[in-house]
Amino acid sequence: MRKSILLICLCLALASCGSSKHMEEKNQKLSKLHYQMGIDALNKNLLPKAFQELLKADELKPNQADVEDALAYAWRLRGNLEKSEKYYKKSLAHSPQTSTQNNYGSLLIQMKRYKDAETVLRKALQDPGYLNQNLIFLNLGDALLEQGNFEDAIKAYRQARRFQPEDLLPQIKEANAYIRFDRLNYARAMYETLLRSNKDNRFIAEGLLGVLKKQNDRQAARDMLKTYRQHARTELDKAWALDEIEKLR
Repeated sequence: MRKSILLICLCLALASCGSSKHMEEKNQKLSKLHYQMGIDALNKNLLPKAFQELLKADELKPNQADVEDALAYAWRLRGNLEKSEKYYKKSLAHSPQTSTQNNYGSLLIQMKRYKDAETVLRKALQDPGYLNQNLIFLNLGDALLEQGNFEDAIKAYRQARRFQPEDLLPQIKEANAYIRFDRLNYARAMYETLLRSNKDNRFIAEGLLGVLKKQNDRQAARDMLKTYRQHARTELDKAWALDEIEKLR
């Protein structure tokens, strides 16, 4: 009798174990599906839908670094930086991915915690195989610049350009750094060089306009805006240039 009872208990335990394992596998598959739908919603700027799917994925299988990383990004888009940081920390605790470190560093810059950002970004740079090295150096440059570390910020922006030579952003950020530290002649030369090769780029035109205004060179500003207006691609950009010309009269 005792042997029979033990056998029945053993069978029940094995059945329970098998059922639990089956449920765990089912939840894992469902979680992955909801995660993928959440990422798709994020890519389509459907934030409420993204939250529904990602929170469900997290509920079905907690402590997944990729799900937590996506939730961190979603909360950042929604404007809740504290919750975003919470999920970035959770994600990094479960899996210290370089992309997550870079995104967290960017968040800390937005939160004006520049020293903390520098620490996180330098950890990200320890992974030489990360494909988006340029993004880490751009963020590091921003963190250093906000701490008043001009020389190292310039080095970081230039390093970003080495990894992505066709990207204009490192040069624009470098030019803006020269403006911040009142090196207007160098900033002007950089912007003029960039605009000659990118005549329709409004970001560059705006940057050069800012320098020319600081130098009180109104004639050069008017001439630049007139030339830019001829090359501007959209009516909105042309209207912006015309408004700025009228302000300089």
